[in-house]
Amino acid sequence: MVSMNRVLADHTVLDEDDREWLTSLVREWHLLADMRFSDLVLWVPDEDENVFWAAAQQRPVTGPTALEDDVVGDQIRYEPDSLVTEAFMSREVSETSNNRLRAGIPVDVWAIPILRHGDVIGVVERHTNRMGVRAPGAMEDYYLEIADILTDMVHHADYPVSPASDPSMSPRVGDGLIYAGMDGAIKYASPNAVSAYRRLGMVGDLVGEDVHHPAPDSLRVSIFAVSPHGEGTFADHESEPSQSVFRTDIAGEYDLENDAGCIRARVLQLRKDGRQVGVLMLCRDITELRDRERELVTKDATIREIHHRVKNNLQTVAALLRLQARRTHSDEAKNALTDATNRVQSIAVVHEILSQSYDEEAEFDQVADKLLQMVGDVAAASGTVRAKREGSFGLVPAKVATSLSLILTELCQNAIEHGLATHSGNVFVRPQRNAAGDLVLDVVDEGEGLPEGFQMGATNSLGTSIVTTLVADLGGEFTLFNNADGPGATSRIVVPASTLSV
Repeated sequence: MVSMNRVLADHTVLDEDDREWLTSLVREWHLLADMRFSDLVLWVPDEDENVFWAAAQQRPVTGPTALEDDVVGDQIRYEPDSLVTEAFMSREVSETSNNRLRAGIPVDVWAIPILRHGDVIGVVERHTNRMGVRAPGAMEDYYLEIADILTDMVHHADYPVSPASDPSMSPRVGDGLIYAGMDGAIKYASPNAVSAYRRLGMVGDLVGEDVHHPAPDSLRVSIFAVSPHGEGTFADHESEPSQSVFRTDIAGEYDLENDAGCIRARVLQLRKDGRQVGVLMLCRDITELRDRERELVTKDATIREIHHRVKNNLQTVAALLRLQARRTHSDEAKNALTDATNRVQSIAVVHEILSQSYDEEAEFDQVADKLLQMVGDVAAASGTVRAKREGSFGLVPAKVATSLSLILTELCQNAIEHGLATHSGNVFVRPQRNAAGDLVLDVVDEGEGLPEGFQMGATNSLGTSIVTTLVADLGGEFTLFNNADGPGATSRIVVPASTLSV
């Protein structure tokens, strides 16, 4: 399917500012489609003003569609009788109400030119399926009244309004709607809106109430500034108990909350002929969603606290092993206790990083850098070895991070203790992701290399056995080989992408 960005880039001469404005309109125009029970199509002019391209399309969720097929990418070429051409040339809203047939369905069509900075930058074509017209009632009448105001706002480029909505959290027409006049008196409230406010403890109907404070005095209001590009980023959180909930001269998004429940409210100013004529508020009951968010926050805090305590316990174990190593007189026992201390500390590093994160994934570069610093401190006694990381591990799931930290510690210690036991040099840690998403980790030393006839299975090294076992548990591969372009050896492990998925 052709995208709006592609149509704008390939077929128009609109500047970047107008393109961004049209993109913002399309992100918000679902409100007009739902209020008018109509399909919308955005037509943009070609460099040749006799040609127009369909850049975007929106179907209503409140009524049947009038357009069965997607039209994005279609064109109108040299059709002077087209409503789109008429609206573009006249700069006025054009309409037909003769119920012309489209696929056997009577359809009313309007064409609304978008006037911005004195130019027509596009035309919104509105198609209404007359066979699906809803029976008259208060809701339908007010929906259409609001839709006429929104049509005028689109015509004069007063819609969309800022701040932008959040596609995932902002309320929509079907969630709940409140319509108030300039005096703040509520003219209409949909059943869902009334239910949402009654969740907060309000008794009675909303009609006739003041839109500024139609809820109990105990209400807490959280004000959010939404990203102008509508990425769903809520920031600048301000919480205050207040009776004066909304300012009708400022659009915004709010959370209204008390001990009984919570609703998300989006306030928009309605303008006609350049002046404000009313206030529209969309609202959504998010009590259950907020409760789940709190449960998740509590769960995340608990998990972080567990990681923190595990880290402290492991550091205590490492300290005890270190004390024991200092008291032993056997060099073999001292070395074994030192190795065990390093292994415990490598696991503790992972839990330290996880205790600082809200996710069950670790930025393993931080883990690796701490481990390499620890390995470097051990090697600093001789002052001959430096461990360096070249490349990035990226995010690693917690279930993999512990094993990977032990593997990295063992490989680095092996490179220092065996490859560089009698040589000065560097140990390079080179992680990378291959085309398949596998993690390939090379630990390269500049030492003596592997002895002639070396076989992996013939060694009785505890470190090699630990690495072999851990890599097998991860479903990966472990190989050792001499460097082809210089002295030293390389330890390589490959962890498959499937193991690295959360």
